[in-house]
Amino acid sequence: MSVVNLTQEFPAAQKPQSAPTSVPSCICCGSARIQFRPILWPALIKEWGLSPQEADYIDRQQGTICQDCGASLRAMVLALATMNCWGYSGLFKDFVRRPFRRINILEINEAANLTRFLRRIRGHILVRYPEVDMMALPYGHAQFDLVIHSDTLEHVPDPIRALAECQRVLRPGGYCVYTVPTIVGRLTESRHSKPPSYHGVETENKTDYTVFTEYGADAWTHPIRAGFAEARILSIDYPAAQAITAVKRKKNGF
Repeated sequence: MSVVNLTQEFPAAQKPQSAPTSVPSCICCGSARIQFRPILWPALIKEWGLSPQEADYIDRQQGTICQDCGASLRAMVLALATMNCWGYSGLFKDFVRRPFRRINILEINEAANLTRFLRRIRGHILVRYPEVDMMALPYGHAQFDLVIHSDTLEHVPDPIRALAECQRVLRPGGYCVYTVPTIVGRLTESRHSKPPSYHGVETENKTDYTVFTEYGADAWTHPIRAGFAEARILSIDYPAAQAITAVKRKKNGF
């Protein structure tokens, strides 16, 4: 199993540009200092079979960064989806500070720059691969209100099994909020029978970067197949950044 995300470390020669995004300010901290640097490299674009348009919006998702808190567009949509679960409208930095916030959170790997915010919540736990296998979480049933991860599931050999584990450790009515790199004009496809493809740093094709699943427009079906009762999709700057919120069935069945 592997869990390393697309990199946000950019070559020094690449100068930041004005961010090509419809998001005027950071959803996490409120800063308007948002900049963009392209991060995809030609070999990855070729392996993924990306058209120029597809490469453009994946680049926006990963390379649009708040200069004050470091949140990417991917982090922002993940934060917004999380706040929506509790009906909160505002900045993520304020959401995690609210005094009545008493939720238990399992963060699997660093979820898209949100760890610095999530750790302010008392019930937050961060786990990482390889110490913890997402396909066999070391927790009992119904322990968490929220499971959150970002651009991790595509690196897991059996993503549906991993989502089933997320569902298992959630309390009834709990949420699994996550992102996966999604090509919206395709269907999800396994890479198990294809030559290895890697995310991460162009010069470091390590096995921890191996991609097992290329997600498409039917990405929402995986949480349903894993046992969740509901799958919601939230988008900002479509088609650049989408987050999926999978909802566990409540005790009364709804």
